[in-house]
Amino acid sequence: MKTSSVPRLAAFAAAVLTLGACTYSAPAPAPASFGTAPPPTRSIDNTMRAFVDQGSVAVVAEVRWPGGMWSRAYGVRNLEAREPATPEDQVFVASVTKSMTAVSVMKLVEDGLIGLDDPVNAVLDSFTTVLKPPGPITVRQLLGHTSGMRSFQEANEKTSDDVPRLIKENISTQRALELTAQLPWDARDVGYFRYSDSNYIALGQLVEKLRGRPFTDVLRGDGIDRLSLEDTSLNEAATADPGVIHGYITHRDKRLDVTEAPGILGSPAYGAISTMSDINDFYGALFRGELVSKESLQEMTKTEAIPLFGLGLRKWSQGCDDDYRFGHTGGFWTYRTASLASTDGQYQATMTLVPPPMPTPLEDPETEDKINGWDGQMVSALQETLNRLCP
Repeated sequence: MKTSSVPRLAAFAAAVLTLGACTYSAPAPAPASFGTAPPPTRSIDNTMRAFVDQGSVAVVAEVRWPGGMWSRAYGVRNLEAREPATPEDQVFVASVTKSMTAVSVMKLVEDGLIGLDDPVNAVLDSFTTVLKPPGPITVRQLLGHTSGMRSFQEANEKTSDDVPRLIKENISTQRALELTAQLPWDARDVGYFRYSDSNYIALGQLVEKLRGRPFTDVLRGDGIDRLSLEDTSLNEAATADPGVIHGYITHRDKRLDVTEAPGILGSPAYGAISTMSDINDFYGALFRGELVSKESLQEMTKTEAIPLFGLGLRKWSQGCDDDYRFGHTGGFWTYRTASLASTDGQYQATMTLVPPPMPTPLEDPETEDKINGWDGQMVSALQETLNRLCP
């Protein structure tokens, strides 16, 4: 149920479907004033309105800067009751979870339980019983997607006939690595970037092995509970909360609510449900040095070999100065999230789009272009907003 990211915008005016007029939920005004100039948030607001005009179920966002905060929600929580979405609603944030997992892995390093450049081959049972890596694979390579290991979805998501199974299948971390083992792992790929959820599934096993506790318990202790992120969860029971925005697909012209699809929540690669506020809290705390050491953060933001990715973080340039912004993107067929933050911990911006019900890329390859185009629009709007806000 995952998708890749190669931005290209495709027209989608015909996908208005049956959503009707968009619903708008506005918070209290931001405490900052910008005189007679257009508000810095105009671009993000216009982008959000355009998404819902194109038929999206909902879109939520929050932006923070020193002395100010702006948040908005458009659309509805679900297409049945049509309750208005709010900025505080929960959404699946997919691969944004990888940044949280990376924090727990870096804390293993800080505690001396393993080194960044130590191989995991002899530590993880799955690397000897299931996977057959072509050589030593280090913690750093797993974190930075340079292990050469392919993602298990390549073995599991092939045709539209797979969709009914995929939305009901509960894939454990072990099963995901068993599927990964069906794919080639060439020694020539080691050391080169290949984005793969399987890297982070292996890291989840590493955290469990070295901490002696379930991965979700460790992740909560290292970040979620520590920061009192009350609306962030890895528990599948969270999908029943009335404040969760529902996600939909169509399969052979039938609309399906796949919000409670099993096997998602709890995954080290993409298993968190959260809010825009909690995600901004997380990245703000990370870059203020409240979650990992200064040395760990320096390692996480190194991107010499792969210009766009560090360790659990994605990098973007910014127009304010010579510094960079970091964060992550995440996407299922049903939820698209982008989150950016400044490295001084002062600016954060996060948006989640819940697309219109439409065929998955397995049924209609054009869907991939549409959602990747929307991903690019989200990042562009967040970047422009932060560039207008910073000095």
